[in-house]
Amino acid sequence: MKHIIMTIALLFLGSAALYADAAKGQKVYLKTFKSQFDMNGAKFAVLHSQDEWEELFEDDAEGFIQEFSERFPKVAPYLSNPKTLKKIMLIQDFVIEYANDSGNVPSC
Repeated sequence: MKHIIMTIALLFLGSAALYADAAKGQKVYLKTFKSQFDMNGAKFAVLHSQDEWEELFEDDAEGFIQEFSERFPKVAPYLSNPKTLKKIMLIQDFVIEYANDSGNVPSC
């Protein structure tokens, strides 16, 4: 019985931590990228499925940087800046949590 309660508690804490990362990513998106991409977080997150987002964030978000540099050429220098990579990586959990196949809808 004790093991079951511990397992449930760990699952709850793990899911809370995952949501916290998505919330942090949402804040970063709203503060940093919303005005540059000219779309709210809900529209942005549903551009891809969870698997597609995961693929875009592989290899230090190489696919993400390439795709959004092509879509928004004026933003390309900003996305290519190594200092921006940390911010890009922070939105990963947000977009995966609210991807078009996740069933979740952000409040932004």
